[in-house]
Amino acid sequence: MQALITPSSNAALAAVWTKTLHYITDNLPEILGLCRQHLEVTGVAIVAAILAAVPLGIFLAYQKKLAAPLLGLAGLLQTIPSLALLAMMIPLFGIGFTPSVVMLFLYSLLPILRNTYTGINEVTDELVLAARGMGMTNAQIILKVQMPIATPIIIAGIRTASVICVGTATLAALIGFGGLGSLIYRGISQIKIDLIVTGALFSALLALAVDGLFSVIEYAITPKGLRTHTQ
Repeated sequence: MQALITPSSNAALAAVWTKTLHYITDNLPEILGLCRQHLEVTGVAIVAAILAAVPLGIFLAYQKKLAAPLLGLAGLLQTIPSLALLAMMIPLFGIGFTPSVVMLFLYSLLPILRNTYTGINEVTDELVLAARGMGMTNAQIILKVQMPIATPIIIAGIRTASVICVGTATLAALIGFGGLGSLIYRGISQIKIDLIVTGALFSALLALAVDGLFSVIEYAITPKGLRTHTQ
């Protein structure tokens, strides 16, 4: 059987990487600016999703009759293709930063909402009853008992949503926002593989960096007794 990787394909791959490295070296300030734009739109969307989904997940844990329909609605949003959802934002919000944030916000809701709901529900009734027997109010039970225990699960949802956001944010270039997606689509239109590889490479690096950041945050705010070696 003929080898799939031939000397000529190795040479072509090496040439692509050499050209990509040259492009990165010659255009690093521009690339870093696009990374900043990418992080801005991702950061705003993630913060908004956290502020919306975490309280809603806690609320659903106490109002379980509403959990199935609302989680189903959030899941339905995930089934809409990214390009279709982005196109739906244009008539409502125009082009640029705002529709990009709204699209990423909607895509981020499900992992955070589902993990918050699951994390709160995993706290045993015995612990809740014991806390109530000590005179704690519902707010104190949530803040001092349920949230600390649910923290690893909630942060896991935020990490998942963040990685999804960083990857999906490349589509924002299609509606005039910019970010690393602009490199990818410029490379496609101009048939320049070095631009495509640069955009994809830095997008992947940002995703890894964001995931690592939330891993550190998760370890820092998780109670010592609940920490695991995998965090």
